[in-house]
Amino acid sequence: MGQARWLTSTHGLGSCQSRLKILFLHQNFPGQFKHLAPALAKRGHEVHALLLAQRPGFQWQGVHVHTYFPQRSSTPNIHPWLVDMEAKTIRAEGVLRWALSAKQQGFVPDAVIAHPSWGESLFIKHAWPEVRLGLFYEMFYQSQGQDVQFDPEFAKPELSVDSRLLMKNAVSLLQDTFADAAVSPTHWQAATYASPMRQKITVVHDGIDTQQIRPDPHAHLSLPDGRSWSAQDEVVTFVSRNLEPYRGYHVFMRALPELLACRPQTQVLIVGGDGVSYGAKPPGPDSWKQVFINEVKPHIPEANWQRVHFLGRLSYAQFLTMLQISRVHVYLTYPFVLSWSLIEAMSSGCAILASDTAPVREAIIDGQTGRLLPFFEPQAWAQGIHTLLDQPEERARMGALAREHAVAHYDLQTVCLPRQLAWVESLVQSQPTPLTGKGLEPA
Repeated sequence: MGQARWLTSTHGLGSCQSRLKILFLHQNFPGQFKHLAPALAKRGHEVHALLLAQRPGFQWQGVHVHTYFPQRSSTPNIHPWLVDMEAKTIRAEGVLRWALSAKQQGFVPDAVIAHPSWGESLFIKHAWPEVRLGLFYEMFYQSQGQDVQFDPEFAKPELSVDSRLLMKNAVSLLQDTFADAAVSPTHWQAATYASPMRQKITVVHDGIDTQQIRPDPHAHLSLPDGRSWSAQDEVVTFVSRNLEPYRGYHVFMRALPELLACRPQTQVLIVGGDGVSYGAKPPGPDSWKQVFINEVKPHIPEANWQRVHFLGRLSYAQFLTMLQISRVHVYLTYPFVLSWSLIEAMSSGCAILASDTAPVREAIIDGQTGRLLPFFEPQAWAQGIHTLLDQPEERARMGALAREHAVAHYDLQTVCLPRQLAWVESLVQSQPTPLTGKGLEPA
């Protein structure tokens, strides 16, 4: 159960005298709740979180973090449309066992706030039927207009994509029937949900610290291996959690031969891991990163290739410094979840070239906070970067507008966190949506 103390609570967010018990469910906690959970704890509320891990619980920024681990693994050779549902059900069972044990010890939260995409909140009202449940709605899968089949190069023929996605969405559909409220970070992501689900959604971005993330003309990035760059260098940056097609890594790599040929001073800094965050694994033994290195490297002279730098995963401070020295920052994505890195680049005052895809258009206003380019045209990206590198005044203008937009719409302290806290207040004051049947009791 971790190191928590189970305390008595009354409703309201105003002060320590009206203390709430709030439980966050996120298998990779804190995830999207990294600002909200500590903010609630700082206000004097009793905040708990449940993390999928095989280690003892611990304290983090005033939050009592507990851990759970499923008692079984996935079934070999299960029907492929059921793999995702079974994994979510296994996690949900693990959370239910933890919740029933906590209830037996007297813990009854006023609200549970969960990321439902891993299924963890599926059975939570079976433990606490009267709890108010708020869900983080990241994206509802559709066969048209989103990431699925967006990129024909990697689309695989299948019997029925609609049938597969129905099963992938099934756990989200079930949870929505008893959810009391939902929050989504962008209007496009909220709009992926069907109308009845959308009615519960408040659009609030996770928020970034625009005071910490800001321009610095004197920034200098130095790495332990001796490589270093500053704002005086002609630096082009590309960032993705993992270097893979979902974030347009292949398109960016295919733009490099032309870009490096016409820009003899350009240094290309690429940040990201070798794994897969989204979509399918590559067909062979190589990572997606290596697949596209192998594709483009024969078309790039060795002297030019020496100006391409794969930095792996930087510390957060190094990452922010890299954005500060970037002359052109490149961001591509399928129509999918918006990366925090785009907003961080805006707050850093970067001149941004971004893909003309949803939900990028909510942040990048073409010609103002950045420029939008067609996703699938590497030549357009090479020429776009080349052109912008030759326009220092335009880069400064767009970078200033990008930061202004980030501060006005995505600032953590003045915009997003107050709205998140207001959403929690509305949640705890609502009447809980009832479940059919009674809650379970410990055996």
